[in-house]
Amino acid sequence: MKISDKERVKKIIETWQSLKEQIEKHNITRELLLNDEFSQWAVTTPLYNIGEQVYMLSHEFKESYPEISWNVVSGLRHRLVHDYDGINWSIIVEVVFVEMDDFIDSISKITNN
Repeated sequence: MKISDKERVKKIIETWQSLKEQIEKHNITRELLLNDEFSQWAVTTPLYNIGEQVYMLSHEFKESYPEISWNVVSGLRHRLVHDYDGINWSIIVEVVFVEMDDFIDSISKITNN
């Protein structure tokens, strides 16, 4: 069964919302994410799931929204999966606590069209 681009965008949003709920529920702070291996593991799985969904979006779909940083998010997935030992957790903290909300806000507008 082929998943549509809009379904993938919806899944991305749902995964991010779930991750944010878990971060709040488990009191994962910036400092904890920088230093606690279990928190790092808990955050990376949803992030690479989001990145994989972004990667699987059609080329045409991503070209329709060039203002959205598709390659950054799918590239993050690649780094998390293939260079785990080289992860800069300061960058992941910024992604989780600052940048991802902007990305999700941008793609949420797509689902409202």
